[in-house]
Amino acid sequence: MNKQTYFYQFLEPVSKELALVARELENSIFTSPRTMLTHARVFIETILGKVVQIEKIPVDQRTHLKERLASLDEHGYLTNEIRDALHHVRMIGNQAAHDSRIFRFSEALLSWEAVYKIVKWYVEVYGPVNLTVPDYQDPSPQMEQSYDIAEVEVRLKALEELLTASVHKLSEETAKPEIAAIEEEIDLPFQPELPGFTTIRKISYKDQQLEVPHFLRDAFLLPQRFSKSEMFLIRLGGEQQARIMSELPKDLENLHKHVKRYNEKNDATLFDELQDYIKEEKTRRKLLLERPGELFLFYKTNYVIVTEQLASIQLNTSEFTGIPSLIRQLNEDQIEMVGQLPKELVILAKYENVGVGTVEKLFDQLKEKQLDKMN
Repeated sequence: MNKQTYFYQFLEPVSKELALVARELENSIFTSPRTMLTHARVFIETILGKVVQIEKIPVDQRTHLKERLASLDEHGYLTNEIRDALHHVRMIGNQAAHDSRIFRFSEALLSWEAVYKIVKWYVEVYGPVNLTVPDYQDPSPQMEQSYDIAEVEVRLKALEELLTASVHKLSEETAKPEIAAIEEEIDLPFQPELPGFTTIRKISYKDQQLEVPHFLRDAFLLPQRFSKSEMFLIRLGGEQQARIMSELPKDLENLHKHVKRYNEKNDATLFDELQDYIKEEKTRRKLLLERPGELFLFYKTNYVIVTEQLASIQLNTSEFTGIPSLIRQLNEDQIEMVGQLPKELVILAKYENVGVGTVEKLFDQLKEKQLDKMN
């Protein structure tokens, strides 16, 4: 995915960590005002921490934001406008963290505007003299698919850890006139990416590790998708193990001990197939995001787009040859046209005397028909 632009991109020369946290705040305004308000408080607390470090003000690191703000105000570092903006973000952030009431978009927008005032002050007082802060602008509601709020929380917390680390690093160095001269280039892991692709957890096996993206955190592990581990997954499912991604342990070693007649090789094979599964699902996810509103039929790594013409083709032995048993059983289940087929074609291997080879024959004929309709 190409690097996307966002309002606080201008902050990157000052602090990449601050810039990317601000980006996540922007993403959450219309997704979850509560999340935006809660983390905006952490954002401005970090800015004040940087100011305290630069100005070498003796402040106990255990003090709360309110006391730190008061200390800066007493020392004459804050204008009335900035002091009020800081208090606004602090107080509404505290409410969002503790109050169960509904928080409105308008409240998040007011906090967003206060954050802008604080950032502008910070950059103009402590930033590079050649950096121009753009005029304020309201964020626009995202028309495209946005990040799930749980995913935004994960991204924000990871970035806030980087922010905290950057403040600690600053405290170990000699304060310099410009922020840009203080901060090092950091290879940040949270570059812009498609919604759903944030790593939500990691699963390991011996010295190997795979990353589970957010959109797959509770995915149903359809046994037919794992050709070498199909029976292993079915047996595990019977023991209420490994039915969905979130049921998998963080380490697959010894997973086989939940069922009889399986061994370490089955653990290793499942891990390998999980890697392939996640890769395939990422490819599918990107396709669905890039082509919203389209209908697809998937078979392993391949797919066909279900156009109106393709959807209307009858599932009978005249249209689809060499797979009479599958066609008959589909019709018995009242699946009589292509448009009624399940999105995941490998599911069809559940039918009696129908294997993966038969499903592949159906898929190949579907692709041929799609090409014929295009010509």
